[in-house]
Parts: sequence; structure tokens; C-alpha cells
Amino acid sequence: MNTIKRVIIVGGGTAGWMAAAAFSKMLGSQLDITLVESDAIATVGVGEATIPPIRAFHHMLGIDEKDFLRATQATFKLGIEFSNWGAKDTQYFHSFGSTGKGFWAGDFHHIWLRALHESKVETFAEYCLETQAAYAEKFSLGGKHPLNYAYHLDAGLYAQYLRRFCEPLGVKRVEGKVLNVNLDDDSGVIRSLILESGSVVEGDFFIDCSGFQGLLIEKALHVGYEDWSHWLLCDKAVAVQTQSVKDPAPYTQSIAHDAGWQWRIPLQNRTGNGLVFCSQYMTDEQAKKLLLENVNGKTINEPRVINFRPGRRRKGWEKNCIALGLASGFIEPLESTSIHLIMTGIMRTMLLFPFEGIKQSLIDEYNNQLTAELEDIRDFIILHYKVGERNESGFWNHCCAMEVPDTLTQRIALFSETAQVFKKQDELFRVDSWVQVMLGQGIMPKSFHHAALQMPKSQLDDFLTNYHAGIKHYTSTMPTQKQFLSQY
Repeated sequence: MNTIKRVIIVGGGTAGWMAAAAFSKMLGSQLDITLVESDAIATVGVGEATIPPIRAFHHMLGIDEKDFLRATQATFKLGIEFSNWGAKDTQYFHSFGSTGKGFWAGDFHHIWLRALHESKVETFAEYCLETQAAYAEKFSLGGKHPLNYAYHLDAGLYAQYLRRFCEPLGVKRVEGKVLNVNLDDDSGVIRSLILESGSVVEGDFFIDCSGFQGLLIEKALHVGYEDWSHWLLCDKAVAVQTQSVKDPAPYTQSIAHDAGWQWRIPLQNRTGNGLVFCSQYMTDEQAKKLLLENVNGKTINEPRVINFRPGRRRKGWEKNCIALGLASGFIEPLESTSIHLIMTGIMRTMLLFPFEGIKQSLIDEYNNQLTAELEDIRDFIILHYKVGERNESGFWNHCCAMEVPDTLTQRIALFSETAQVFKKQDELFRVDSWVQVMLGQGIMPKSFHHAALQMPKSQLDDFLTNYHAGIKHYTSTMPTQKQFLSQY
């Protein structure tokens, strides 16, 4: 395998067509790209909430935002509202924006903590423009203080949109179900796919987007699976779509229940709903009943149950195959990272692409970067379950009592004792994200950095008052998301 020219993507859906779009746009003159998918195999298609880096991905592809919004019935997303997580009848907001204004020795939360000890102060969320715009259901682009945002989108329409985007760039689509995978007798690399029709699809490099089954990476190459269900207990979801009953809010809702949590994702034309739960504490029928009792609007389709096992493939790249999307593993949808992980996997693959043949150094670098990325995200998700005051059910009692990775234990202890949070290089979640979630889940630091004491109290009070007033004023000038979408 001295040269790599023929790239075969197995599986369509979001992962497959995102990969096809990126490879054809950025490397199309160097590669021959074929996507194999079967109309008879349904995609999971419920990954409908994204995070801001998707905008950079679209910019790279040259996708027009207005065209994308129309085609996918998308709305804007400024963050996630968490209800009943830290304790029952409480809520907090994890926004995509920055809260307040930091200083040389630390972030804004050190200043806020000082003010909390000394005088009356607004809640932490009151100092974030994205949070306040979200709760006011406002949105705008550009301006003096541009919002940091992502999208809610229809996953099925998104895959169709990307297919229309990349087929003119030379991507060939082959309809058919993969029946067998042929491996080279000596090297063990994948040589070809045998389709149910008897057709043979040969390639040099294969991208597995076949979903949970991992048709290439697992069934053919047997890389193994690292199970994280001892930390992330939820292993099922039931999803249903409902008619919209009100204007779409610019945020996702995550509502905790006795054995997991529920999502609400507002699109232009409907609302996506789902219940994520642990099968040890809730049956499928109980989950369906609970979900249907807590949706707004008439259901459009029948609820369907999705089984998953939290964790990851032990290798994301093996031989001449890379796994993307659900084929590479699944953490869980709590912080909308699934589409993001597809995107970073694509970018990493393009940067390390083996044009002149498979090299072990490339494989090792890809897998090392992937491991670090996944473990950081894993820890952030576990944080939501581990820290809090819920103890009214077996599920939450287990979560609160469970041992967590040492890396997360250290982060929690550091924040609890000193209010310090440090972002690793290339880590997805920012300091702001960790602070918002840890405060929201009920951790109140015992101290703060004393450089925050340098500012005279009168100056501190003026700073906080003016900052808060500025956010309120700026938010009041924005149109609602519904108004903005209509004119945009």
C-alpha cells in the first residue's frame, strides 16, 4: 500500500456525509471518494444539537449559513438549560459565551466570589450575555457584542443537504448493504467489500460510519471496546418528535428525572424530544410513558428505543480503517458532542492522511489524540452525574457514590478548595464551561484568588453594576429568535 487514492466511506447518515463533504471539498483532487449506504438500513438520526465549532467546519466547506438553515429547518443554540440536576426544582445554564470579564490572575468567577462574600451580587448567570439572551429568547448576529452560538438541526435533512453538496464535487454513492469484508491474508488490511447484490467495492482506505455495529472497525478488525458504563450508567434512549406549540427558544433543555434525563430540541418546524435512561432502574415502557407525559405538542411519530453502550473503541484507527461517529463509540448526548466528535475525527484524519502509505506513526498519533479528546469529554459528562444533591432514587444514589477517574477527582477538588480551573491544550470545554456546570451542580468554592481583592470595593460594585446593566440593555435591543429567523 504505497499510495492511498481510493477512499471508501461505509454508511451514510450524519457521519458518512460529513466525511464525504470534507474530503471531497478539501482533498477531492487527490482522492477518489465512494460512499456505500443502504436505503434499507435506518440511521439513528437523533443527534440534532450541536456546539459552536460546527460553524468553523461549515466555513471551511464554504457552506452558506442561510442556505443551511433553510435546508435543515435549523434554529440557533446559545447553550443548554439544566433543570433538576444539582437538586430537584433547581436550574442552571451552560452557555457558549464568556461570563463577565477576567483579570490577570484568573477568570471572572474569582471576582464574583469575592463580591458574593462582601455584598449583594447578581447570580453568576446574570453576567453572561448568551445566557440572558437565551432566557429572553433573543438572538442576533454581528453587532458590538457578537453571540457565540451553534445550531439545532434535523439530522436527516442535514445528511441529505451534505449529499447534495458533495456529489457535484465527485463523490460517488453506491447503494447496497455490505455482506462481507475481505481482508488481506498477509497484512490484515481491508481490501474490498462484498455487497448483498454481489458487487465488489475495492479501496485503499476505509472510513467506518456504520453506526453502533462498527462493521469494519469491530466486526472485521476486532479492535475491542472500552466500556465506560460503570461511570455513565445510562444505556438507552427513547426519542419522539412533536409539533411545535410555541416559538423556538435558542437553547436545548436537559431535564433530569429519577433514572436519567430528558431533552427538548426546538427546530423551526417541530421539536425533538428524548429520554435518556438507565435500564437497571427503568424499563422501556416506563421510559416511553414518562417521555410522552412530559412532551409539549402532538406527537408526529411513534417513540423508538435506541440501545447504546457508553464507551469507545480501543483504537479509532486500525490498519487502513478509521471509525467515525457511532462506529467509534458513544459517550452520551448530554453535552451535544456527538456531531463535534465526527467533525474532529474528520479533521484529524485529513491532517494525518496517509497519502504515501500507511505508517504506524500516523496511526499512533491519531489514536493518542483521540484518546485524550475522549477522556476529557468523558470526565466533563461524568461531572454532571457525580456532583449534586439528588439522593431520592437508586440511580442518583449510585451516581453520587461512584468512584470517578482520578483526572476528574483532581478537577473537582481544585475547584472546591481554590476556585481554580485550568483548560488543557486542545481541550474542548473551556474554563467557563467547567465553572458554570460546577457552580450549577452545587459546588461552592471555599476560597478564591486574592488578586481579586486588589480592586477597591466601590470600584468592584460599579464594575459589576455597569456590566450587568450593559448586558440587560444589549439584550433588550435584540429581536426574538423567531423574528430574526424570519428576516434572516
